[in-house]
Amino acid sequence: MRASGRKQERKDQPDLVDFVPKRELDRAEQEIARQEREIERLRRENERLRKELEAALRAGKRQAAPHSRGKRQNRPKRPGRKPGRNYGKQACRRIPARVDERIHVPLPEQCTHCRGGVELQHQAVQYQEEIVRRIIVRRFDIAVGRCRCCGRRVQGRHPLQTSDAVEVGTVQLGPEALALAAILNKQMGLSLGHTRQVLSYGYGLEVSCAGLYRALARLARRAQPTYKRLLQAARQAAVNVPDETGWKVGGCLRWMHVAVSAGDRVCHPPRPWVPAVGGNPGSPLPRVSGA
Repeated sequence: MRASGRKQERKDQPDLVDFVPKRELDRAEQEIARQEREIERLRRENERLRKELEAALRAGKRQAAPHSRGKRQNRPKRPGRKPGRNYGKQACRRIPARVDERIHVPLPEQCTHCRGGVELQHQAVQYQEEIVRRIIVRRFDIAVGRCRCCGRRVQGRHPLQTSDAVEVGTVQLGPEALALAAILNKQMGLSLGHTRQVLSYGYGLEVSCAGLYRALARLARRAQPTYKRLLQAARQAAVNVPDETGWKVGGCLRWMHVAVSAGDRVCHPPRPWVPAVGGNPGSPLPRVSGA
């Protein structure tokens, strides 16, 4: 009974309170206020960065001008150089050395502003360079014979011919059209479909993508001797600067290696050989895995 009474007395006693000096209390309140202001500043900064990130992600998913800044100026400056002394040297195209067509342009009978009469004072000259959309069709009458010894079929070939096909492939592309298609597809990076459209829109030459593919493949086979000479020049060059690029073929990563010397540039896929910087002149080019 006495033990329980003592416990009851301890519970009834009030908790002891430690008194904090007023100076320390004021310092603690100031620190709390400073931390609250810092939290508010960080919250605003976080909200601003979040909005900028969302705007940047939205801008990356839509087409926009390459130099767009997002805001229009109230008084934008006129594009181009300003007239006056600081304009600089005015450049224009050179006058052509030859004229294929000469056209006389007479004066109108009446003034285009007031409908009054017009009198001739002098003649001005203007030149125009135009692309002529004309397709030249050549017909080759090919002599076909048979060898007296082996009995195999033999036919002639003209330097302007790009193929020996005469039945299924009777109609072929000429060397100029094939060279332009190769430049558009291989050098400028246009797809076969876009190359076909350029030939159609620019020159009225109709050709299929499959036809372009086969023609370019034949051109590549005929260029093999030239390519081998370029490889030999790369092997014998004193200095080669390497570079490479990659793309996926059938889901597998492939690499193209490039060697650039003072006078030649050689590109080659990973099989069978790749130009390299090291090694002795004339040594075989090392193999590189394309996976």
